[in-house]
Amino acid sequence: MHLPDHIRRAIEITPAAGTSERIIDITTLGRRTGRPRRIEIFFYRAAGTTYLCSGAGGAATDWHANLLANPNFTFHLKNGIRADLPARATPVTDPAERQAVLAEIVADLNQPHDPGTIRPTRLEDWADSRLMRISFRHRP
Repeated sequence: MHLPDHIRRAIEITPAAGTSERIIDITTLGRRTGRPRRIEIFFYRAAGTTYLCSGAGGAATDWHANLLANPNFTFHLKNGIRADLPARATPVTDPAERQAVLAEIVADLNQPHDPGTIRPTRLEDWADSRLMRISFRHRP
């Protein structure tokens, strides 16, 4: 999907991006209720693609379970540029892709740019993270 330049730039964050620039909301359908549910989450960019990631530890998350059951959702930019973008989530299961993406995310977050940013120090801590690749789509 072609995104307007100002929205594309807001999503294409760099290692200089701070914590607040990485926080979005997603609206997905609850896996049990089927009703829309809004969840605050961090997003990341790696290898030119947008991802949602549970972070270190890999514990089960509602957003991941909801997106597995209902992969179409709305990606809400809410800090600075505001936009509601139709999107689709695809789980990243290929071990090589997971390793490369998580290594890039961890390296980015370890940059000394924002003392308030989550600062993982070891890629091993992120190995079991829930990871979803995001593609943006046209409104139906």
